[in-house]
Amino acid sequence: MSPADINTVQEKFDAISRRAKERYEALLGDEANTVLVGTATCGRSAGALDVLQAFEEQFAESSIEGEVLEAGCMGHCYLEPMAVIKRPGFVPLVFQHINPIIARNLVKNYVVDSDPMQEQLLGATESNEMLLPTIFDYPRFCLEHRRLLARGGMHDPQDIYQAVALGAYKGLVRALELDPEEVIAEIERSGLRGMGGAGFPTGKKWKLGRDQAGDKKYIVCNADEGDPGAFMDRCLLESDPHAVLEGMLIGAWAVGATRGLIYVRAEYPLAVERMQTAIEQARQAGLLGEKVLGSDLAFDIEIAEGAGAFVCGEETALIQSLQGMRGMPHPRPPFPVERGYQDAPTVLDNVKTLASVGHIMVEGAESFAGQGTEKSKGTAVFALAGKITTPGLVEVPMGTTLRQLIFDIGGGVPDGKKFKAVQIGGPSGGCLPESMLDTPVDFDALKDAGSMMGSGGMVILDEDNCIVETARFFLRFTQAESCGKCTFCRIGTRHMLDILTRIVSGQGELSDLDRLEELARDIKDGSLCNLGKTAPNPVLTSLRFFREEFIEHIEKGICRAKVCNEFTAYYILPEKCARGCDACVGSCPVEAIYESPKRKIKIIDQTLCTNCDSCRSACPEEYDAVIKISPVSEVPPSEPRPPKKEDDKPAEGS
Repeated sequence: MSPADINTVQEKFDAISRRAKERYEALLGDEANTVLVGTATCGRSAGALDVLQAFEEQFAESSIEGEVLEAGCMGHCYLEPMAVIKRPGFVPLVFQHINPIIARNLVKNYVVDSDPMQEQLLGATESNEMLLPTIFDYPRFCLEHRRLLARGGMHDPQDIYQAVALGAYKGLVRALELDPEEVIAEIERSGLRGMGGAGFPTGKKWKLGRDQAGDKKYIVCNADEGDPGAFMDRCLLESDPHAVLEGMLIGAWAVGATRGLIYVRAEYPLAVERMQTAIEQARQAGLLGEKVLGSDLAFDIEIAEGAGAFVCGEETALIQSLQGMRGMPHPRPPFPVERGYQDAPTVLDNVKTLASVGHIMVEGAESFAGQGTEKSKGTAVFALAGKITTPGLVEVPMGTTLRQLIFDIGGGVPDGKKFKAVQIGGPSGGCLPESMLDTPVDFDALKDAGSMMGSGGMVILDEDNCIVETARFFLRFTQAESCGKCTFCRIGTRHMLDILTRIVSGQGELSDLDRLEELARDIKDGSLCNLGKTAPNPVLTSLRFFREEFIEHIEKGICRAKVCNEFTAYYILPEKCARGCDACVGSCPVEAIYESPKRKIKIIDQTLCTNCDSCRSACPEEYDAVIKISPVSEVPPSEPRPPKKEDDKPAEGS
């Protein structure tokens, strides 16, 4: 662009920034009374909408001038519902575990009377003279480096001006001041790799897109997040949608694209709603459409909702779905960057990849590349789920070890249980044992360990998880999600699943283990896309690190975690059972529990019991009378066996 065009871009953005500053000062400035309630999906599931309503009602009843706004997610699911409260003359304070009653009391005690209710206070958002700790002083926060998650929970994602006030679109302005080739060079120097799991260098992909001939090119955001236990992309779309739009705009300028599409699964209705709002606001502000900010860039974005097929996370299957066809992978080459959507060059990037671009343009490539490892730069966002004390999202520099992630940041395994494994990389990742906890989290180290970075899902397993059943669970998922195109994937995973099902059902043979490994190799070699190539990973790593558990199932009939129904049984301890309590009887779906008419004790008919665990869950904690044992290795308690004598049979009509 000419110097005159660059001046126009800066002038137009300055006008937006002035309005953004005015808007932000009115809502969150020194004289503002404002409450930001985290109402992303995780907050809503914990009751955030009721909390939001309680704040609004109490503001009205107390005649307080101020705003109660919806915010995104700070990534800390274990503290939800959360809220940030800003009072005149005070730094914003973060409160946790709020319910409607607490919300009303916070207005009365803190907003009106200056009592911060320490029992609900997490900390301040910045250093302050009140000597309150900042939220970043806490171990869960201070060990992170929050770049992509930095704005989450700190503004209303449905207000573009708040986002601009916090830095959104500054990277776009800098990009428009550069030639497209210079933008690509900046991304290449940063070392940014695709954060959807493939890890392909983003700058290299953009250069390939730039070099393609033709006037029609596309930028596609892959938001088809389908991994069990993963919710990073959803959180970003709900909490900071303008970061994603900004990344798409910079990508469009770099590769010469005129149209963008966001492919997001329909199971993310809030993400779809907030992204649509963000797109409309960006159009109104002159950040989308013809001559963006008065520049030569003409680019617009629309949303396409996917039906939830896991295979559509693969780029060629995603493009097929975008075009109204069944989502099935195609051989490559040609790659989408050569011939993709509508047969035009298509650059396809993950949500986290695109959200990183604006930060790189503002901070500079060297700053981004200064974090991470030699081949994996910057930060990575992970979803900690499963048996973890502080579940939620964390953002850490590449190279952080699994041990630091799980124990230092995630708080380790709760309830005094022993850590068993971490399943990382989604359903196609591997199960890594305690001996691998010092593995650094980056693309190459995880691949060498037999797992993968994936999109960032991380499921923690403890001693109560059966590794054989876990491998079967993830394989069942990938087998069901196979598009069926490849024989090896369609039929091979079915055979593997049948073998694992036999093992957990007590019908396995030692030769099955060799057969599993042989099938896994064939599936990896014969599948077209990464769904098939990586589907055996959970089984292979489980066999590699936990082979003895497979052998115990087969040779000894033991499930050490007492998960597999064939190897466990439930009993009621007569000495602990409360005679007048019928909680277990009412909870049993197959009516396997009855009371002996003469002994007046509860008995489980082992011939009917399905080992569903309902009785143990229903038994009051003060009694703790229902136990689960492995009959092969543990002696059953002295509970009467299934009714053999007349007096032990259930009374007629019971």
